[in-house]
Amino acid sequence: MTQIKSKKLLIATTNPAKFAEIKETLSDLPVEFVSLTDMGITQSAEETGKTFEENALLKAKFYSGLSGLPAVTDDGGLEIDMFGGEPGVHSHRWIHKDREDTDEELINFTIMRMDKVPLEKRGAQLRVVLAFVPLKGQAVIREGTIRGIIAEKASEYRRKGFPYRSLLYIPEIGKYYNDDELTREEIKKYNHRRRALQELKPFIRKTLSA
Repeated sequence: MTQIKSKKLLIATTNPAKFAEIKETLSDLPVEFVSLTDMGITQSAEETGKTFEENALLKAKFYSGLSGLPAVTDDGGLEIDMFGGEPGVHSHRWIHKDREDTDEELINFTIMRMDKVPLEKRGAQLRVVLAFVPLKGQAVIREGTIRGIIAEKASEYRRKGFPYRSLLYIPEIGKYYNDDELTREEIKKYNHRRRALQELKPFIRKTLSA
């Protein structure tokens, strides 16, 4: 007998690629996934936090409050070792402070900033922090990271909304961190958002089944 998905979970992101990745990873939960568009929400949360954790929690609480639904969202970006973790929380406004940078702007700017930097100093990581805010009870936060190096040139593949994946190269497998280049098994093993979501999933399942 087919289980009816009567409960709803808001995936609170305006990034279509993130929405798809979160929905796919949580697809085995008995819940109806809804987007901000589905809820008619056009307001944007002000990301005033100084850390990924603060911003993820801020956004989840904001959108849960607007929708009246439990919400999951994230915040994350690129952290380059030699820049002390920059761009960090400014990963999508690294160049222009008054608007979000385009994917190609970020790719080209990163390559320019890393020009002539030797291999041993090109270490970097993508980090994501996920926040789940239930209607009752405490919020839950989990994070995931994937380390690699900033390649001297970008991959030819692009996935809109994930510019830094075309730059992060994983030496141990000799591939860019890009779904178009990774096998399904490699995606399961290395995808930092999926790993964080797998840790978050039991808390979401427990809350929604209560």
